Amino acid sequence: MASILVTGASRGIGRATCVSLGRAGHRVFATMRDPSRAPELSAIARAESLPIVVSAMDVDSDDSVRRGVGDIIAEHGPVDVLVNNAGIERRGSVEELALGEFRAVMETNYFGAIRCMQAVLPSMRTRGSGCIINITSVAGRISASPLGPYSASKFALEAISEALAQEVKGLGIRIAIVQPGIINTDMSNAITTEADRSLYPHSRRFAGMFTASLKTPTGPELVGDTIRRIIESDSPRFRTPVGPDAEPFLAWRASMTDEQWVDWGAADDESWYAAVERDFGLDARKTESRSVG
Repeated sequence: MASILVTGASRGIGRATCVSLGRAGHRVFATMRDPSRAPELSAIARAESLPIVVSAMDVDSDDSVRRGVGDIIAEHGPVDVLVNNAGIERRGSVEELALGEFRAVMETNYFGAIRCMQAVLPSMRTRGSGCIINITSVAGRISASPLGPYSASKFALEAISEALAQEVKGLGIRIAIVQPGIINTDMSNAITTEADRSLYPHSRRFAGMFTASLKTPTGPELVGDTIRRIIESDSPRFRTPVGPDAEPFLAWRASMTDEQWVDWGAADDESWYAAVERDFGLDARKTESRSVG
């Protein structure tokens, strides 16, 4: 069984991944900024006697990552697998969103992942084995307003993952990317709520599209189980889309020229809604609020 470090384990995909791995017998080090604010994972681990250790680690902090990974290795031995899941979402138009919001999402989603990779790579390189799984998104290959800030961070993580895979394959270290579609998490549910009043229509449109998609929700357990299978498999596959809409979304974007993609996002409301309904069967015109699942 592997020794696996998971970041952003307090909820959603991170928590589901830890539970799936723990139930399979893997030793899991579940890290999060403040374990006291997310007791659910510890409760599950106790109730089911799962080999999950919860600890504090803030991926935005050099010192916290260095100390967190160092303590795990010192106390429990080397980390076989790193799952970079910690992430935040910011949305809005490029004109209107504060620059600090762009910095915040890059700090966590991109630089946070790099911090963690740099922390585990020396021991993996010394041992000549290891696996790093970076959780990106279909938004790491498809950029659409109002998710520009989030997509930028995930595009960046995809790019650095490609470079790292070339650097470490010959050292026996495997890099993999997992690309979830619209998954029923707090983050996705937050997008169903229209952002503050904007000069641009895209936040309202995406709120409707996410609301429509989440009427038939895909739980984060699907992503967690997929991550477990990747860890337990010797498959060389680099990218794995997850969720019933992930591959269709990617294929849809790939079917368009760049100019067609820009035209789709720039279309008037009625044309945009009609295209989403035609291509995906989603009535994005309805934006009733949802409770967080």
